[in-house]
Amino acid sequence: MKLAMKYIILYIHDVEQTMHFYRDILQLPVKMQVDTYVEFDTGMTTLSFNTRQSVRQEIGLEVAEEIATSSTFEIGFVVDDVVATIEQLRQQQVKIVKEPVVKPWGQTVAYIADPDGHFIEICSALE
Repeated sequence: MKLAMKYIILYIHDVEQTMHFYRDILQLPVKMQVDTYVEFDTGMTTLSFNTRQSVRQEIGLEVAEEIATSSTFEIGFVVDDVVATIEQLRQQQVKIVKEPVVKPWGQTVAYIADPDGHFIEICSALE
């Protein structure tokens, strides 16, 4: 069996709030939108969103209405300058979860959160 990661779908509450965050603040291009389902072009993997209500109604998956108080995953974006990127995001009132630090393996890493509380790693490329 050969698996290839093509897309990730995050469940959200508010499409407009999510669009503002990912399209306007993070400046990700919208690849497609059909009602509450949105895809953003992030390179090799598509980052997708759908409302919790739509997933329950259209797909039939049991998705909790509440935002979880503990996260079980993160998504990551590689940038050229982590410190500058975090400062730009701070100016736009993005929640900074962890300030930039240089890890023992040489990578600079910081964390932000989207409007639904999903953790997003902002990091330098591994060399």
